[in-house]
Amino acid sequence: IDECTAGTHNCRADQVCINLRGSFTCQCLPGYQKRGEQCVDIDECTIPPYCHQRCVNTPGSFYCQCSPGFQLAANNYTCVDINECDASNQCAQQCYNILGSFICQCNQGYELSSDRINCEDIDECRTSSYLCQYQCVNEPGKFSCMCPQGYQVVRSRTCQDINECETTNECREDEMCWNYHGGFRCYPRNPCQEPYVLTSENRCVCPVSNAVCRELPQSIVYKYMSIRSDRSVPSDIFQIQATTIYANTINTFRIKSGNENGEFYLRQTSPVSAMLVLVKSLSGPREYIVDLEMLTVSSIGTFRTSSVLRLTI
Repeated sequence: IDECTAGTHNCRADQVCINLRGSFTCQCLPGYQKRGEQCVDIDECTIPPYCHQRCVNTPGSFYCQCSPGFQLAANNYTCVDINECDASNQCAQQCYNILGSFICQCNQGYELSSDRINCEDIDECRTSSYLCQYQCVNEPGKFSCMCPQGYQVVRSRTCQDINECETTNECREDEMCWNYHGGFRCYPRNPCQEPYVLTSENRCVCPVSNAVCRELPQSIVYKYMSIRSDRSVPSDIFQIQATTIYANTINTFRIKSGNENGEFYLRQTSPVSAMLVLVKSLSGPREYIVDLEMLTVSSIGTFRTSSVLRLTI
């Protein structure tokens, strides 16, 4: 007799009737076990190792879960790492996948913002005042150095004077080009004015045969130099020296003109030479024309002459 089909069994509603020869038995549904006459749920999560990471028990069954950054494999048990850099890259610049997560990094010249995803430009010009010799210009992800007019950037950070006299300048044929810090000047190749005549480069002589020359300096020599406005003071800047030495004579030196504000001082260093000293700070750009005079007198008073060095600073 099949008690299960005849309905003469006494199995509970949550049980399954199985016919036996001469009898029957009551079994629990899969995922349940008998406890006395009742069927109770089996907690599969207490019987490892069902799940790789997390197990969630359900009535009569269970399922597996993965930690954030992982996903279930096709077998529904194993967890595999999610490559966030391929799936949903949130990084603004560089993404690096790590086990269960990811990290963002920034390109050179940028730094991670507080959200650890976006990148913010680093203002290198604010980090140090020694990056550039003259002026630092911040740019996205980098910086560049600028130089004042008349200078060019060398080795990315320092400034070098452009020698316009070797490149392009506007000086005429009868002019000489003279380079200085940050620019250039055009000066006449023959600076001599009547009654002076040119005897050599930059040297003008007043002929003895001309009566007018008796009251004028015998010679005027033109020299040019440049100094920086931040030069410390006092500072020796130029030496003047006699080119012709006469016997039994005494030489004295003075600043004849160009020192109305007292920026310079002439210190005699030997019987035939003197040193021009900068005693006041200069502000530029500015041009100074200083006449340095050497007066030569014979020891017995029969001979007297002078020569001028016209220094353009």
